[in-house]
Amino acid sequence: MKVTIILLLLAQVSWAGPFQQRGLFDFMLEDEASGIGPELPDDRDYEPPLGPVCPFRCQCHLRVVQCSDLGLDKVPKDLPPDTTLLDLQNNKITEIKDGDFKNLKNLHALILVNNKISKISPGAFTPLVKLERLYLSKNQLKELPEKMPKTLQELRAHENEITKVRKTTFNGLNQMIVIELGTNPLKSSGIENGAFQGMKKLSYIRIADTNITSIPQGLPPSLTELHLDGNKISRVDAASLKGLNNLAKLGLSFNSISVVDNGSLANTPHLRELHLDNNKLTRVPGGLAEHKYIQVVYLHNNNISVVGSSDFCPPGHNTKKASYSGVSLFSNPVQYWEIQPSTFRCVYVRSAIQLGNYKKK
Repeated sequence: MKVTIILLLLAQVSWAGPFQQRGLFDFMLEDEASGIGPELPDDRDYEPPLGPVCPFRCQCHLRVVQCSDLGLDKVPKDLPPDTTLLDLQNNKITEIKDGDFKNLKNLHALILVNNKISKISPGAFTPLVKLERLYLSKNQLKELPEKMPKTLQELRAHENEITKVRKTTFNGLNQMIVIELGTNPLKSSGIENGAFQGMKKLSYIRIADTNITSIPQGLPPSLTELHLDGNKISRVDAASLKGLNNLAKLGLSFNSISVVDNGSLANTPHLRELHLDNNKLTRVPGGLAEHKYIQVVYLHNNNISVVGSSDFCPPGHNTKKASYSGVSLFSNPVQYWEIQPSTFRCVYVRSAIQLGNYKKK
């Protein structure tokens, strides 16, 4: 009698799924699922829970999906929609298609480094409405992708086959902070004038080891670092640095620079580091003595034969000027014993000056 009453009461309970008549043991299992004990599925009609599934051979943990080094030739399907970082580097992917990243509206970082990507469909990145970091380095791209997410803050695309940077490439990317385009067959004619304008937060650009022969025009005034090392630049003119009031570090090493026009450094009033080593300079660039903030100047491996007493420091001791913490002049034909001791009167410590070690070529 007691068992019959229990069965009648249990029959009135509203379950999550359609009611099915079962034996007493089945009701006991369902009671356990309510908190009394662990739930054990009934093999007869059990269905696995629906939800994001980690792609085959990938590893998923805390919204990070890692599918690197798997020999993949395309983007895996059915990626978990809550993914915030997707790592697809070191594979054999050749194309990024529309729909490859559908439903990934929470993705913040996408790593596609070291694949064989030569084509990216115009709408491939449209679903990525929160993407902040896009890494496309070491692929076979000839142009940067179109319609990149407006939330993008960092773009790295070095070691590709990029020959053009259009003025429309970065339209609307007002959150961009870092752009890396080094080791591409870029020429100065391939970078349209003003290609980087409009990005009010852009602070770092690196276009090293390319074929450009001049500093790109129309760089945004927000820049704090500009790296143009390993190119074919032969001259630094005042106009090329105009408006870069916030620039703190300028890298021009390993070029063919023989002249830095007077007034060029005046256009970068907050510059702190100047790298002009491994060029063809015959004299110390003008304007260093009047510059208030420059502290590090690399001029080694040039053709400088004379250093004047006013090349680095202002004539008066009362002139406001930051002390140098590093000045390199080694591997130049200058006779260091002929340099006047007062030449480096505004250097922080004598050990900051590097001279000598010149060998005739």
